[in-house]
Amino acid sequence: MIDDDVALTDSLRRLLAMDGLRLDAVHRAEEGLTRALEGRHAIVILDIMLPDGDGRQILRRIRQASEVPVIMLTARGDDKDRIQGLEAGADDYLPKPFNPRELVARIRAVLKRGRPPAMPAAALTIDGLTLRTHTRKVTLNNETIDVTGAEFDILLLLVQSAGQIITREKLAQFALGRDLGAFDRSIDNHVSNLRKKLGPLPDDGERIRSVRGSGYLYAGELIVESA
Repeated sequence: MIDDDVALTDSLRRLLAMDGLRLDAVHRAEEGLTRALEGRHAIVILDIMLPDGDGRQILRRIRQASEVPVIMLTARGDDKDRIQGLEAGADDYLPKPFNPRELVARIRAVLKRGRPPAMPAAALTIDGLTLRTHTRKVTLNNETIDVTGAEFDILLLLVQSAGQIITREKLAQFALGRDLGAFDRSIDNHVSNLRKKLGPLPDDGERIRSVRGSGYLYAGELIVESA
């Protein structure tokens, strides 16, 4: 955990220990970046507001060298911070102040998503886009597209169900491992990020279409699956 609130990290260390999780905490940005890149931790919890740096910049530097899952801690109700965090590669976010039990639940949900899923096909291809399920890699016209774990799972479910509407709630359960709150825009933010990364279809149509009041669908029907 990279957070300058010593009392908070000490409290969470005791709480997480009761759940069988060990928390290492650092309180400055550069030290946190070094620890995050050591490869010894299953997940990073990163505060945006640090005394010696911007957590979003630290996240971008982590993403340049590592795919370790990251949960961002943000100011209450600050959509801008949450969107920028997701665009920089965060797997999830949690506004401060937060219920420690919710943090534990989100940690477990993110860690669960990181386990290799059992899937019948090694690759799914549609309109030049290929998802390799074993390595969780995405390519578009043979060019690698960097996506977060949550983005991969959202894209996977949409591509597997191409042409069908998938509700935001189902996407949240599959990709985030939790239900959506009343004002939770996390799925919408992830989809917006995917649209920017993937760009339009060859005919300039949207790859991921929003269906007002229902959810999202991936445009197209033909999927090539290879074992």
